[in-house]
Amino acid sequence: MFAGKRLFHSLASLLLLSLAVTAGPAQADDYRYLEALYIELHQHPELSFHERESAKRVANELKRQGFEVSTGVGGHGVVAVFRNGAGPTLLLRADMDGLPVVERTGLPYASNVTTLDAAGNTVGVMHACGHDIHMTALIGAARELKARTKEWQGTLVLIGQPAEELSGGARAMLAAGLFSKFPKPDYALALHTSAAHPAGTVAYSVGPALASVDNLDITVRGVGGHGAYPHKTKDPIVLASQVVLALQTIVSREIDPREPAVITVGSFHGGTKANIISEEVKLALTVRSYSPAVRVLMLQAIERIVTGTALAAGMPADAMPDVRVRDEYTPATWNEPRLTQRLAAVFSKALGAENVLATEPVMAGEDFSLYGQTADKIPSLIFWVGGVNPTTFVKAQRGEMELPALHSPDFAPLPEPTLRTGVKALVAATLDLLPVTP
Repeated sequence: MFAGKRLFHSLASLLLLSLAVTAGPAQADDYRYLEALYIELHQHPELSFHERESAKRVANELKRQGFEVSTGVGGHGVVAVFRNGAGPTLLLRADMDGLPVVERTGLPYASNVTTLDAAGNTVGVMHACGHDIHMTALIGAARELKARTKEWQGTLVLIGQPAEELSGGARAMLAAGLFSKFPKPDYALALHTSAAHPAGTVAYSVGPALASVDNLDITVRGVGGHGAYPHKTKDPIVLASQVVLALQTIVSREIDPREPAVITVGSFHGGTKANIISEEVKLALTVRSYSPAVRVLMLQAIERIVTGTALAAGMPADAMPDVRVRDEYTPATWNEPRLTQRLAAVFSKALGAENVLATEPVMAGEDFSLYGQTADKIPSLIFWVGGVNPTTFVKAQRGEMELPALHSPDFAPLPEPTLRTGVKALVAATLDLLPVTP
């Protein structure tokens, strides 16, 4: 993920950068409160669509700051509104859900939570994507902005969003009337913890920031029989294997090499016994790109290749494969260029230019994209907040170790100065976008 133009070459410089984001007395005094809140949220993660207690804590914190708080918006969504005179409306989003991951960071405040997933399996739960940082930074920004109401003017809409990891929370909140029942924003912002940038920094991409995401389910049918008599069958495992290999040619031979695209077969299930040729194989895929045209091309090519492979094997018309695109499409996340450049300058002034990095987009997905892709076309920006211990970052840059990625059971952001940096960035952006007018 890290592709900034400025590389850090010494541990000493990184430590100085971490110290450089120390805020004024008010924020310094608030940090211990936020750290305790972060630890509490980290120890009590909840899976997507089950963020009941997380939503309650976010709602209560914002109520204490005088926000008008609504809960149960699109599931466990929280919407908090603070009106501070005439002016623009700014939406700040934090996602709240954890992941079905058993934490192994070894931290004294590591999550020990287990629960049942949708399939009834017992799973560990962990904030392996930094959503606990996001919630805490949002609350920290709310606390500071409430104390500095004379320095900004307009309306703040803060949301605690459920189910980002399943790409359903933003859609659910919009369907529940986020932009009709509450003040419609003129700008939308979100931050995301980075597992590839040092704590004390922020990073941004202009234009595409994260990819579109489609998930597909494919059923490849065959004619079953005895493994000793393959000539009397149509083996779906062989057909599905051919499909998996043929799909690799879409990106390598059908997509312009200058266009980023990913097709990954993440699941392949078929058969029950060594000497039985099964009746079907089930595949699950993820398909990602930045361009809507490339997305359509890939989906059409997948359908063509799957059907063509079955035809080539002599499968009858009533046993053609089934290709289904799940109803959970997430569009690519687009950072509006003018807003992005404007806030990059704001971040540089607030944090120091050396702490603000231009970075490349990534192929992960984010349903924050949906807030900027309604008919209103609200200018939006999601930016990265570095979470890696500077010492660890330098070792990784030297090739001495690998950094744990987001969603890893070993991922552990460094709370200080990550939280402080996130709060400072959100506050600086708000003061710039909601200026006091005569």
